[in-house]
Amino acid sequence: MGFTIFYLSLIVLIPLSMLFFKTASMGFKEFFGLITTPRALAAYRLSFTTACLSAAINAVFGSITAWVLVRYSFPGKGIMNALVDLPLALPTAVAGIALTELYTPTGWVGQYLQTMGIKAAFTPFGITIALTFIGLPFVVRTIQPVLEDMDPQIEEAAASLGANRWQTVWRIILPMIFPALLTGVTLAFSRAIGEYGSVIFIAGNMPMRTEIVPLLIMTKLEQYDYAQATALAIGMLLIAFLCLVTANFLGWLTSRNLGKA
Repeated sequence: MGFTIFYLSLIVLIPLSMLFFKTASMGFKEFFGLITTPRALAAYRLSFTTACLSAAINAVFGSITAWVLVRYSFPGKGIMNALVDLPLALPTAVAGIALTELYTPTGWVGQYLQTMGIKAAFTPFGITIALTFIGLPFVVRTIQPVLEDMDPQIEEAAASLGANRWQTVWRIILPMIFPALLTGVTLAFSRAIGEYGSVIFIAGNMPMRTEIVPLLIMTKLEQYDYAQATALAIGMLLIAFLCLVTANFLGWLTSRNLGKA
């Protein structure tokens, strides 16, 4: 226990505490003013909106991907299973450049979207695509072990009792995988709000339009505006911590209800 606390303090708590010590030197009025400028609010709104959208998309399609990988056998399954981890293995800058080239108006996918009047690159839509790309493995890899441990006979029993496919998914499968799903979505969301490398290329980085909070923090650091950079980091940290605590509480509450059931 002592070693664990020491290690966590050295790696996590002490570095984060420096942000609070730096912010403590300014008054609350100054701090609040720095994190509520129009540019900062626009960056916060964009970061958290796109992170929520990407996490919701991954909740659906990540669950489907995990289900297919566990319950079906098909040619190339091993390759598909390995490709799920590709966003974690790729350097974020490489992922950003690849996505930008793919979704620009002259890219392989972007040219077809352009004919439909949809612009992906250099828009919030493009940011959502990038965050969905990097968040998919977190959802798939947290749900996959739960599905592998789930006995298929449970579904057969539900079908024999008259449940249709939708009722089996909604009342049997989803409650059993929900804690893992919530964990995966939380991890994907947490990664998304702090993502930098894969987003800056496809975002376009236009203030008040496609500028995310990590980029704004880096901009303030380059301008030697350490006070606002620290204040923005603290604001993001507090909001992210609140989201994580809420998600963990919901996961604990769900697990407790399932245990009682």
